[in-house]
Amino acid sequence: MKDVFERYKAAFICVILAGATFVVYHRVLYSDFVNFDDPIYVTENEYVNTGFSRENVRWAFTAGKVSYWHPLTWFSHMLDCELYGLRPELHHLTNLIIHIANSVLVFLVFRSMTGAVWRSAFVAAVFALHPVNVDSVAWVAERKNVLSTLLWFLTLWGYASYVRRGGARRYVVTLLLFVLGLLAKPMLVTLPFVMLVLDYWPFGRLDFAGEGRRVKAGERVASIFRLVWEKVPFFVLSGVSIYLSSLSVRRLGITISTELVPMKLRVTQAFVSYVSYIGMLILPRRLAVFYPYPDGVALWRSAGAFLLLACITFLLVWVLRRRRCVGFGWLWYVGTLLPVIGLVQAGLWPAVADRWLYVPGIGVFIVVSWGIGEFVGQIRLRRIAAGVAAGACICVLMVCTWIQLGYWRSGLTLFTRTLEVTEDNYIAHLNLGNELLKEKRNEEAIGHYRRAIGLHRDYVEAHYNLGIALGLERRYEEAIEAYRRVLRLKERHGRTFFYLATALAKTGRVDEAISYYEKQLEIEPDDMEVLNNFGLALVKKGRYEEAIGHYNNALELEPESTGVLTNLGSALGKAGRVEEEIACYRRALSLNSDFTAAHYNLAKALAGAGRSEEAIAHYGEALRLRSDDMDAHYGLGLVLDGQGRYEDAAEHYRKAIELNPDFAQAYYSLGVMLANRGQTDEAIGQFREVLRIHPNDAEMHCNIGVLLAEKGALDEAIKEFRTALRFDPDFSRAREQLEAALAKKAASEGQ
Repeated sequence: MKDVFERYKAAFICVILAGATFVVYHRVLYSDFVNFDDPIYVTENEYVNTGFSRENVRWAFTAGKVSYWHPLTWFSHMLDCELYGLRPELHHLTNLIIHIANSVLVFLVFRSMTGAVWRSAFVAAVFALHPVNVDSVAWVAERKNVLSTLLWFLTLWGYASYVRRGGARRYVVTLLLFVLGLLAKPMLVTLPFVMLVLDYWPFGRLDFAGEGRRVKAGERVASIFRLVWEKVPFFVLSGVSIYLSSLSVRRLGITISTELVPMKLRVTQAFVSYVSYIGMLILPRRLAVFYPYPDGVALWRSAGAFLLLACITFLLVWVLRRRRCVGFGWLWYVGTLLPVIGLVQAGLWPAVADRWLYVPGIGVFIVVSWGIGEFVGQIRLRRIAAGVAAGACICVLMVCTWIQLGYWRSGLTLFTRTLEVTEDNYIAHLNLGNELLKEKRNEEAIGHYRRAIGLHRDYVEAHYNLGIALGLERRYEEAIEAYRRVLRLKERHGRTFFYLATALAKTGRVDEAISYYEKQLEIEPDDMEVLNNFGLALVKKGRYEEAIGHYNNALELEPESTGVLTNLGSALGKAGRVEEEIACYRRALSLNSDFTAAHYNLAKALAGAGRSEEAIAHYGEALRLRSDDMDAHYGLGLVLDGQGRYEDAAEHYRKAIELNPDFAQAYYSLGVMLANRGQTDEAIGQFREVLRIHPNDAEMHCNIGVLLAEKGALDEAIKEFRTALRFDPDFSRAREQLEAALAKKAASEGQ
């Protein structure tokens, strides 16, 4: 059995490594997408979530209209959407499979390069199971990280094969793998440097000892030049990748200038970050998806971090130069972390990021694994103790990773946890607000947006989302102020013009709303929602033909939009084009026979055209779909009233009033019907309900006066007529009725 294990040791280790990783990480399969980059990369990206097409492939190769340039990553997401749609568990599964493959490759590549089985296995196990790598696996948008790392290690494997056996074919294969890696993520730009460090150890191609003789300076220079020259194509490709990435961020306008974040702060924070990352690897606690960048760094912290880094570098690279393995690990860590250490910044730049340790952290694991291995040597007790310690370490990491994965179950749990473990985290407040908004917990969302603004006064996205949340709560004046603040900070931002226009229209400022709809159409001329809402605003101003034009443009974009068809019908009706109006509603119902608004509007149009029976049928359909539609009850009551079906009409009027006790028009119509049927007292009661709602309604006072006069209650009638004239001195009907009542009273008193 021992012989079998020794023979298949590597295979056993790979199986155990893959199995342990799956057991711990399978929890991620129960996680959802999160509202932080996932919408940009997958869920709301129509080029990605519609799968492969010629247009989508072309888009993936454009120089970063959404993110920096990484077409292979886009293809990976497109393939997932092609195969799985938007099922989050399967997108997570792809990330997990790649992470397992990376973990196995870490073991196989280092075993192949060094021949050290157990040290390589320990590095691979810590890489696979360390909680600092949870972000890279559990975050769908971080596909670029796991995918590029897969190609990173395949490139190293190809390079190792080239070093051992030579040959142009192996060199070209290695170069092609490197190109694919750069297409997945520009992080591979440091790989040529890592290849040179590999020449230092374990390949020993930079060994200047010279088999017992001193190597001349010329030979050293020639050796270095040869090895560097060998990497020139790799460095050139790295330069191209850096250029394309910088071009992308410039086009996106997300480069952070040194005026906003001074270079002095970047350098001092870089030293602190290097040390912080080591702390995260040694003691992975209070991990978060985002750590806000500091406004400043204390001098003692930056100076202390610099001295510590200098001492570690001197110790591992110079003092322990006979132990090149530990120097290699340290150079791996320092070199591969350099692109994300913060000297150049773009986008939403954090102080540190767990995901950025996915590859650099391996360097620290190598220092620990090979450093302890060198100390243990062949001493049996030390080896046993080291084995027990390694096993205990891996078990602890498995537990920590399992717990950390639980925070990724949803955006709500993720950002709640982030706020628990970080301070002044305006990004977490914003994203937690977004998650709460999705769950219709608008007031809680508003609170988090306000806290984000309190921490970062000029945070555009927080003001913008605050406006949306306030609008959903019908707090339009506050929403308008939030949108105006956005436009003061950024003149043209997203759909701010649209949302501001909509809020203004809700408050009756239609002219101003129209001006902002026009501005939004300059930015998004083919946006169906903007065209539709613009049409609604134009209808309010009586500009029906213009509204009809915008609705038709919207229908060209989405011909089967029942909402736009219904709005178009309404505008046609107001423009006097009744038959076209009716045709629009019928078309909407042909697309969706259960569209309540279309049934209601069609019924109203048919009633106006005198087609009562058809109108009754469609009012009935509207009420079948929505029995609590007070407008449909009222409209049906009017039609039935017109047909002389008074009992049925009264039933629907009363139902409308029951649904809305302040429905003045329903009280009025019911009152008129009752008055016409001689039910005077009941009619007066309905008119008084109208006055409860509109106490200054001169016409209602006049109507009540007329009914009272008919009953012979002349004093009360005269009082009502005088009240009507007080509210409207030019109300001729009330004046005539008053004079008639006074004359009648005088005649009765004279007798």
